[in-house]
Amino acid sequence: MENVKSKKDKFEYVGKLEEYQLMPKKLFMEYETDKYTPYQNYLYKRALEGLNSLSQQELATICSKKKKRIEKVHIRAQQAINLYKQRLTNKFTNLLFEKLFPESPLTQFFIDNTETDMKFKNTLNFKDLNIKKDDIIAIFIEEGVLPKNFMEITNDPNQLPRLRNAGKKENMLRV
Repeated sequence: MENVKSKKDKFEYVGKLEEYQLMPKKLFMEYETDKYTPYQNYLYKRALEGLNSLSQQELATICSKKKKRIEKVHIRAQQAINLYKQRLTNKFTNLLFEKLFPESPLTQFFIDNTETDMKFKNTLNFKDLNIKKDDIIAIFIEEGVLPKNFMEITNDPNQLPRLRNAGKKENMLRV
């Protein structure tokens, strides 16, 4: 009996993590999922990243006019995000100056002049400014980068057959 126990001790860990290794509580990783459909995520990512969000195969099949349109939407989206980041930064710095230097004329100057500049590029990231995906989507809808009915979109309307006889045309072309 003692020989069996020594063999068992060779292969099993005995210590503080013994329970964890023998009986793990979770055997799988839970990933965070969002409330958006795959097509909504596709539109969001295309607006946020532009042509970089598309695969090489998609880029090869898209016509040049659609590429220009995607790039224009991407530029508008980046400008909207930049202005939003500037407004958040201005709001935070004004609050900071009001708390630290309430009577200073410099503080009053900053509070009075909270203009945004299209030429200035705010390089702070979303995490530092506590910007969430929902905030960005709301900005895109407000600016017209994403459609007004973005929250109701479930699938790509262009993937559906538009004509009653669309299926018959494909069959005729194959013959």
